[in-house]
Amino acid sequence: MQTRKKYIFLTFLASWLLLFLFGGDQLRRFSFFAGRKAEARRNWPRWTDRTLLKSFVDSEELPRDGDPSPLSPRQRRAARLSLYGSSRCRMETCFDFSRCEEHGFKVFTYPQERGQPVSETYGKILSSLERSRYHTADPEEACLFILGIDTLDRDHLSGQYVRNVDEKIRSSPLWNGGRNHLIFNLYSGTWPDYAGELGFDIGQAILAKASFDTRSFRPGFDVSIPLFPKDHPQRGGDKGWLYQDSVPPKKKYLLVFKGKRYLTGIGSGTRNALHHIHNGKDIISLTTCKHGKDWEKHKDTRCDKDNIDYERFDYRELLHNSTFCIVPRGRRLGSFRFLEALQAACIPVLLSDGWELPFAEAIDWGKAAVVGSERLLLQIPSAVRCIHPERVLAFQQQTQFLWDAYFSSVDKIVHTTLEIIKDRLSPHRSRSRFLWNALPGGLLVLPDFSTHLGDFPFYYLRHGYSPSKKFTAFIRAVSQAGSLSQPILRLIQAVSGSQNCAQIVVLWSCQKPPPPSGKWPQTTVPLTIIQGRGQLSDRFFPFEAIQTDAVLSLDEDSSLSTSEVDFAFSVWRSFPERIVGFPTQSHFWDPEQRRWGYTSRWTNELSIVLTAAAFYHRYYHSLFTEYLPAGLRELVDGLAACEDILMNVLVAAVTKLPPIKVTQRKQHKEGVAQRAECRDGAAGTPPPGQRSPSAPHSAPAKVKGTAGSQRLSQRQDCLDQLAHWFGYMPLVSSQLRLDPVLFKDQVSVLRKKYPSLEK
Repeated sequence: MQTRKKYIFLTFLASWLLLFLFGGDQLRRFSFFAGRKAEARRNWPRWTDRTLLKSFVDSEELPRDGDPSPLSPRQRRAARLSLYGSSRCRMETCFDFSRCEEHGFKVFTYPQERGQPVSETYGKILSSLERSRYHTADPEEACLFILGIDTLDRDHLSGQYVRNVDEKIRSSPLWNGGRNHLIFNLYSGTWPDYAGELGFDIGQAILAKASFDTRSFRPGFDVSIPLFPKDHPQRGGDKGWLYQDSVPPKKKYLLVFKGKRYLTGIGSGTRNALHHIHNGKDIISLTTCKHGKDWEKHKDTRCDKDNIDYERFDYRELLHNSTFCIVPRGRRLGSFRFLEALQAACIPVLLSDGWELPFAEAIDWGKAAVVGSERLLLQIPSAVRCIHPERVLAFQQQTQFLWDAYFSSVDKIVHTTLEIIKDRLSPHRSRSRFLWNALPGGLLVLPDFSTHLGDFPFYYLRHGYSPSKKFTAFIRAVSQAGSLSQPILRLIQAVSGSQNCAQIVVLWSCQKPPPPSGKWPQTTVPLTIIQGRGQLSDRFFPFEAIQTDAVLSLDEDSSLSTSEVDFAFSVWRSFPERIVGFPTQSHFWDPEQRRWGYTSRWTNELSIVLTAAAFYHRYYHSLFTEYLPAGLRELVDGLAACEDILMNVLVAAVTKLPPIKVTQRKQHKEGVAQRAECRDGAAGTPPPGQRSPSAPHSAPAKVKGTAGSQRLSQRQDCLDQLAHWFGYMPLVSSQLRLDPVLFKDQVSVLRKKYPSLEK
């Protein structure tokens, strides 16, 4: 028993000795830290305390203890709740759908307060809204309301900050707690944390905001918009740097960045570390700390060298010559660099954690940008090197499409915002994600027309659809005699003789009623008479009587044979998105007048196919009537020779392609007089990089009579105003004419399908 107790005592003693020898140091360190426990709670993490945190970078790149500390998650949540009192808003809970039922989707802008000017950028936004086809001057008809108070810059240190917004909006009888309101904002928050507060309660309003944080973004309710500069064009906008469907040359650089480096504060972490990926060869990452008033006070040892290297490269040249462009966050999540990279076909590499990308509800950014993580910066070079060249090309082409479709002007940014909200009102009749991310883009595809891809002229080849094998002949009759003229009788007989004609529709635009049915010629196809309103724009109204994909638009004095109609229709079925026809005209840039000119002379250049004898898709009737604002249709009704020019401009703006001319037996003649040339055109200069046909050197044709001169003058006024409204000249010139196989060849006529075209 004594021996057993002895062994137990020795074992216990040995255990204490081992604990003292091997664990004593740890116990001493534990007691040391216990003494500093309260201090550690207050000050940790102390990023410059090298005894507590091993440094993997230079200490100058780490935040200093004196820097403003970021907000804690609890503080950020409290800030979001104070900003968004209705943080759980959805369209179903914070939007009154009943306001949109009677008059549809109409937008009302508040009148601007006297003595309260708005910024240039907000003025552009208001102008875009007022130019929209959804605008109404009657608040009782409105579905959506826009404030007249400038809410773009909510940084209280800014000179454009508007004070007492809460008092001003709550005094309006239309405010209604923000319900059915849309608020635009580009800059929110201020130094040092840029938390995102707007300085007023938005209530139940929809927020269209740049640099949107995913934690404060309300999905399906708010809209994230891009940050754009104040000189962003109102309409039109510059084209992308990569031509449509072209293959860019191999770029000199793989990955580039040139921009500011913040030495302290929010956003400095990522930009301070960008120099680590610079290799001076195919990866160029240049920063400068030479900005701000007190940059020298905060400069570090890298600043002088960085500033010298920064001046060696031109920013635009880097954009042109690089495949990928780094787009890091600035003080806020978004930056102007994002749109600059898109326009330059430089694939954006986004380093802005938590950024809700612009229009991400509709746009698939996975096809146009690389979304990286700020914490994994060093992995970016290897990641972009692994992207296959074919996918790189697809990315570059998609950047150009997105730039042109949604971001190249303030008009497009505003209209995209409105269309996204409109789609939410009728989810069963909204655009699919495919329509938003494929040519020609969501703004030019009307879901009210159809939601089936096969009903549009743009998707036949991609999805294996084909247009219908029949067409509708649409004849506009303007004779004041009240009886049928010989030209229209011959035209009806020629068109009805085509095996591809499904029906003939006559738009009777005369003051006198149309002749009785017994006076019309007997045809093998249905003949329908529609009484028009006497407006020129009626010609392109989407009448329910037109059921075929193809429309053959004709004037009553057009002279065509059945063979000409059949051949033109066969050509159109191969190019259903374009206008295909016979009489052509062209525009040109007059360097002497520095204006657009217009000519009807037969030259090698053509950019307009007159709708007096032309095929096009019936969808363009809906686009003409529903997409274009009422002001343009009123312009057409006020000028006697403008509707066909506007239709050509519209189709060219949609497709970016010229019309197609087909074989014609003889030159088309107008009912009033032969069209003559004019050298006066749209005021202004052609957009940079836009190809324009040169002025013809031949003498202008003589205009016969006062009626011909007046018609030519009206056409010229029309071209002027259309170029101004679109912000650029959409018309595209071509030298292409399509003839039948063996046309004019010295072979037997038995081998030719359309021998009568050569007579």
